[in-house]
Amino acid sequence: MSKLMSLFSALLCTFIWGTTFIAQDTGMDEIGPFTFNAVRFFVGFLAIAPLALVFERERVKKSLKIDKKAFLNLVILIGISLFLGSALQQVALLYTDVANAAFFTIFYVPMVPIIVFVMYKKKIHWSIWPSVFLCVMGGYLLTNFYNATVRMGDTLVIIGAFFWSTHIIFTGKIIENYNLPLTIGAIQTLIVASLSLLIGLVFEEFILLNILKEKFSILYAGVLSGGFAFVLQIYAQRNITPAPAAIIFSLEGVFATIAAWFLLNQILDINNLFGCLFILLGVLFSQLLPILKKN
Repeated sequence: MSKLMSLFSALLCTFIWGTTFIAQDTGMDEIGPFTFNAVRFFVGFLAIAPLALVFERERVKKSLKIDKKAFLNLVILIGISLFLGSALQQVALLYTDVANAAFFTIFYVPMVPIIVFVMYKKKIHWSIWPSVFLCVMGGYLLTNFYNATVRMGDTLVIIGAFFWSTHIIFTGKIIENYNLPLTIGAIQTLIVASLSLLIGLVFEEFILLNILKEKFSILYAGVLSGGFAFVLQIYAQRNITPAPAAIIFSLEGVFATIAAWFLLNQILDINNLFGCLFILLGVLFSQLLPILKKN
């Protein structure tokens, strides 16, 4: 896959994630956050698993012969990171505003290069840091956070941002050696669905009628976001390292704002527009400055 296709995959998956924020929020009108995630990610698993069986069965057999233990360790870490990131974000939406959740989630952008440096001692290109600053400032303006009240749920979002960071990092690590995006996507969604179901059965009411009332939110968040968007993320990270990938994924806030304007008739003010501009500049800096330096 070329760098251009990886960029397209990153943008498409980010667009899907951004537009899913609305479904995540409205999808909990009748059911709890863990029930929502359990059904959402199981639907995602059902969407991806048949494709993995058709297109990657032989590659899985060959890859697992090389180092089965390393593959399973990484894919479990990816699944647990995704579970913790999505669960904390989903629960936090019960205790904080969407704007707060969107702003604090973007903290994974500065977290990724720091964690990569600490874990793997990898040198980070200098262009990442001004790009990170632009993205965080963009998120601040985009979510109107300056008018927000900090709530207890915001702590959950920040902790969740750490696990979104590890999810991006471990995804980048596994794709270096295992070209199995559909299989990795299917396994991680099954892990999230299973863990969410276990907790949901203990702490929430698992009522089929209530789940069916949220079917449209679940289908969108499940098939497109929980399923295909996370597979697109894996395709994207084949040619984009974790730190620049995190910056591109910060466009999720831009797409979420556009979706809210288009679908919910929310008004965009000048600060929101500057926020979008800052994030776009951050993405462009992260992609173009390393190329310009080479030339």
